[in-house]
Amino acid sequence: MYKDLIDFTKNLYECDGDISLHAPYFDHNEKKILNDVIDSTFVSSVGKEINIFENEIKDFTLSEYAVATVNGTSALHTSLMISGVSNDDEVITQSLTFIATSNAIIYCGAVPIFLDVDKDTLSLSPDCLKQFLSSNCEIRKDGFCWNKVSNRRIKSCIVMHTFGLAGRVNQLKDICDEYNICLIEDAAESLGTFIGKAHTGTIADIGILSFNGNKIITTGGGGMILTQKKELEEKFRHITTTAKINHPWNFDHDEVGYNYRMPNLNAALGLAQIKKLDYILEGKRNIALSYQDWGRSNSVKFVCELEGTKSNYWLNALIAEDLEQRDNILKITNDNGVMTRPAWKPMHQVKINQIFKTYEPLKNSDWLFERIVCMPSSYIKEAYD
Repeated sequence: MYKDLIDFTKNLYECDGDISLHAPYFDHNEKKILNDVIDSTFVSSVGKEINIFENEIKDFTLSEYAVATVNGTSALHTSLMISGVSNDDEVITQSLTFIATSNAIIYCGAVPIFLDVDKDTLSLSPDCLKQFLSSNCEIRKDGFCWNKVSNRRIKSCIVMHTFGLAGRVNQLKDICDEYNICLIEDAAESLGTFIGKAHTGTIADIGILSFNGNKIITTGGGGMILTQKKELEEKFRHITTTAKINHPWNFDHDEVGYNYRMPNLNAALGLAQIKKLDYILEGKRNIALSYQDWGRSNSVKFVCELEGTKSNYWLNALIAEDLEQRDNILKITNDNGVMTRPAWKPMHQVKINQIFKTYEPLKNSDWLFERIVCMPSSYIKEAYD
């Protein structure tokens, strides 16, 4: 199976050399627009390209508002602060996620609660969330949800759309609304992923995107906050620009803010990239279907989108039979120039998170971590013209 998988992947990418996991796709447009911005001298946090890029993302996602940030982690951090998370609060999230999700919680002085995921979405399980809240939490006279075990307030919950697959956000939103918890969509990996007609990141109270170098489109480093409420957009924009009070020349600030505004140079790169987004997504879907067809012919399971959703297939993940087979696939593919990676170590297994209480066995997170192998998933123009 290992040789067949390597041969198939190299044929898929028409490449005899090394194949990366997810490389960005550039053409001549990126260099042109970057040169134009450099010539304008507006390369930092002021420039028209930032506003244009925000509008392009709004148009694509149909979000009411979009605020550009320096990266996805800063977008998460800001989202938690604006949702009211503060020192000694608790924030619920899934254990199978990238470390930035839990780091953003800790930046706020809050305590993460790690819950399990569903095997079919790799995303936060509504059943696990409902079970945790009904068993351990209550709404008190102040209107907030409180953890009866720790006696901490639970203000927010983060669901992450793993590898670009859509999670069960609508069910999670209903549960969070019942308990007066702000739901935040970590859609860092899911630009171009839809649940019905709704783009991921626009269903919950707040959503975030990432434009890191390995994402569907890139600004080098960059993120975006999505919201449907004008008052939230104003708060996001204020706090990510050092909370400076608007004035023609005076410098004054009315709270502790952050220098989180996306530089104009990065936004310019994003403008060149987003022009290619539709055919990048189409090419990525063709790659995913090719993997899935090969998997069916070789008794190898690939994780697929749920009915009623449309994934961007940022990363294509196969499910090995067990930990031994996962490690064999990882070693043999990487030794033969095909870059593969496991899922992130679940947050409850990460050493720095061992101080946080785990409320239930996270069986699906552990099971998936021992089996997931992420295959090369870069868009290759020549292969799908």
